[in-house]
Amino acid sequence: MAQETQNHTLSVSGWAAYDSSGEIKPYTFKRRENGVNDVTIEVLYCGICHTDLHYAKNEWGITMYPVVPGHEITGVVIKVGCNAGKFKIGDRVGVGCLAASCLKCEFCADSQENYCDQMQFTYNGIFWDGSITYGGYSNVIVADYRYVVRIPENLPMDSVAPLLCAGITVFSPLKDNGMLGSPGKKMGVVGLGGLGHVAVKFGKAFGHHVTVLSTSPSKETEAKGRLGADDFIVSTNSQQMQAGKRSLDFILDTVSAQHSLGPILELLKVDGTLVTVGAPDQPLELPPFPLIFGKRSVKGSMTGGMRDTQEMMDLCGKHNITCDVEVIAPDTINEAMDRLAKNDVRYRFVIDIAGRISNI
Repeated sequence: MAQETQNHTLSVSGWAAYDSSGEIKPYTFKRRENGVNDVTIEVLYCGICHTDLHYAKNEWGITMYPVVPGHEITGVVIKVGCNAGKFKIGDRVGVGCLAASCLKCEFCADSQENYCDQMQFTYNGIFWDGSITYGGYSNVIVADYRYVVRIPENLPMDSVAPLLCAGITVFSPLKDNGMLGSPGKKMGVVGLGGLGHVAVKFGKAFGHHVTVLSTSPSKETEAKGRLGADDFIVSTNSQQMQAGKRSLDFILDTVSAQHSLGPILELLKVDGTLVTVGAPDQPLELPPFPLIFGKRSVKGSMTGGMRDTQEMMDLCGKHNITCDVEVIAPDTINEAMDRLAKNDVRYRFVIDIAGRISNI
C-alpha cells in the first residue's frame, strides 16, 4: 500500500520510529496538498500519549513503519480549503485521534465518529486517498476540517494539547453517564496519571464529590491538595476499601495495567456504573458476584466524537481546565518515552514542536 499518493507534494519535517526498537529519529516526508475540505496547520505542540509508545515499539503488532506518532496536536491554521470556511488563517486549533470516517453511518450522523467502523486514526491509519496517516510529531499537518476543533483563546496551547486525547477520553464517559449538568454525585477515579488527573479536574468542575483510588499512598497529597479531590483510598488497603463500600455513584477506571475489577465494584452503590478507559495488555478480572448482588454495570469507552470534543474544549475554556504537563524539546523525545514507560511523568509530556532545536 502506498504511503504517499500523487498529490503528496508538501515536504514536512518530523520524527518517526523506523522499527520495533521504538527509537524516534528525524524523518522528512510528504503530506498531501491542502484540499477543498482541508486546513493546513503549523504544529506548535504535540502531547506524548502512552499509545505513541505502543505504536513506536509495535507492541500491538499493527504498526506500519516508519510511524510518525502524535494525536494531541495544537497549532495555528496557515491554509484553508474552499469548503472549510468555518476556519480562517491564524485560528488556534487542535487535532486529536481521528483523521477520517465514513460520514454516512448512524454513528457519523450522530457525531460519534469514533465508533464508525471505517474510522481512521491521525497516525498509522489509512486515509481516504489510500495513504498512511502521519501524526503530530511534525512541523505541519494537513487535516480534514471536520476533524479539527477550536482552542479557546484563554487556554495555553501547550497544556491544552493532551485534552485532545486524555481529556476527551475521560470527558466522553462522564457525559454519556449523566455526570454533566447533575452536580452532587459521588464519583471515583481509579489511577492518578495522565487520564486520571484530568478526570479529577472535570469531576470537581462539574460539582461532584471526587474520590481517588490509587495503589500509591504517596499520591494522596497531590490528589487532595493540588487537584482538589475530596477523598483518597489506597486500593491495596483492605480497611479503607471496606469503609468505602457502596459509597460511589460512578467510577471511572483509567488504569492500563492488569487488575481485578471486583474490589472496585464493591465501592459502587446499587445500580452504580463503572467505565473503564484503560487498555491493559492482559484481560481484566471481572468476578460476577459484585455485579449480580449490586445490580452494577461495567462499560467501556474510547475517545469521543467531534461534537463532544469541541464541547469539552469549550467547557475547559469556561472552567480554565488544562493538563499538568512537562514541556520537552524534540531532541529529548526518546528520553521522555523511556520515562513514560516507567510512569515517570506528572502527568503528560508535551513536545515543543515549533521551538524545535533537535540533535537526534
